[in-house]
Amino acid sequence: MDSTLRTLGPAESRVVLSLREQGRTVVRASDVLDLLGSETSARKVIRNLLRKGWLSRIVGGRYMLLPPEHGPDNLGENNILALAAAAVEPSYIGWWSAAAYHGFTTQKTMTVFVTVLRQTSTKTIEGTEVRFVSVAPRKFFGHETYKVYDRSVSISTPVKTLIDCLDRPDLAGGPAELARIVHSALAKVSPEDALAAAMKIKSKAVLQRLGFLSDLVGRPLPDDVRQKLRDAVPKKYRSHFGRAARRDGDIGYVADWGLHVNARREDLLSEVPRIKPREVH
Repeated sequence: MDSTLRTLGPAESRVVLSLREQGRTVVRASDVLDLLGSETSARKVIRNLLRKGWLSRIVGGRYMLLPPEHGPDNLGENNILALAAAAVEPSYIGWWSAAAYHGFTTQKTMTVFVTVLRQTSTKTIEGTEVRFVSVAPRKFFGHETYKVYDRSVSISTPVKTLIDCLDRPDLAGGPAELARIVHSALAKVSPEDALAAAMKIKSKAVLQRLGFLSDLVGRPLPDDVRQKLRDAVPKKYRSHFGRAARRDGDIGYVADWGLHVNARREDLLSEVPRIKPREVH
């Protein structure tokens, strides 16, 4: 018999059919134990289902079911976004990974970023580093279920992806990559929606970065949105964007937004299509 074919013994068949009837895609070891009633049998069946390609290990005692639609061959699961999002509940794919999914960047990220509510250590899943980043409950919103190949995956929406990246440039590839993301995102999302999401996470620095970068990359916000952004930032509030310390040639202080920009204009625009930026001063 070809060892690469996905066969099923009686107990294995019972487990797979039961899980399919329940509509389950993520499986816990305890689920198999409940079905079989024996810890020894449950462990044996899980080992066999992993070996035969009916289950793919996520983390700990969590697995993803590879249904019959995957075909007769033992090819495993290569949908890393689905595996990463299923590792912790609740969660959603965010930041640079979500930006890549929505087409805001052409960079292929080597790490998958997952938004969670509790601190979780970084894992390696199917050879890919998955970084779980905990956020305050007020920032855990703006995600929907998208189809990634044949899997349903929770991913931040386009507008929330934009705002999350502005909130954590370090999780979006850095300042220059963030500029490209802002340029791409503002071509697709409503400025009013961007303003609403930025206000909801209650970060004045995000408002400043949104205003500054929209000007810089040639996607100026409508006057009413721009004014609401400026009104939401206290006149004496200051923050910085870019490196920790200023260097010669950096943009420096941008009075319009109360923002110290420790980066050169040409560096920030290096990944952005040629545009005519709005004057920032």
